[in-house]
Amino acid sequence: MSSLCTNSLRTLMKTMCAFPGFDRVLQKVDLVSASPGRVVCELKVEEEHTNRGGTLHGGLTATLVDVVSTVALIHTVRGAPGVSVDMNITYMNAAKIGDSVLITAQVLKEGRSLAFATVDLTEKATGKIIAQGRHTKHLGN
Repeated sequence: MSSLCTNSLRTLMKTMCAFPGFDRVLQKVDLVSASPGRVVCELKVEEEHTNRGGTLHGGLTATLVDVVSTVALIHTVRGAPGVSVDMNITYMNAAKIGDSVLITAQVLKEGRSLAFATVDLTEKATGKIIAQGRHTKHLGN
């Protein structure tokens, strides 16, 4: 990954967190790598990321699927973020405080008006899958 690409994606992610809206929950997500249509980020689970049971909150997981797949989509030939049409998340295991979670987004297909992506959240140390998401976005005309 070129340093220009890395810096522009890092800047994009930090800019999203700088506004007073909901995206601030992503402040501790770090970009690990990027290539066209593929982005890998990492999040160390802290107390602020958890539900009452002390594990990674499902709503934050859904947000990670949404945002990281969108960043992967922006990092394609077309370079458009699109608008969410459908998102599905399957939760398989829990991530606990202290776990490092890798979020790997891959654009599967980018058509004229729709794009399809998949996102895997895995526990970094063990490779255990935490959740898998699918995200469909409308790209416009």
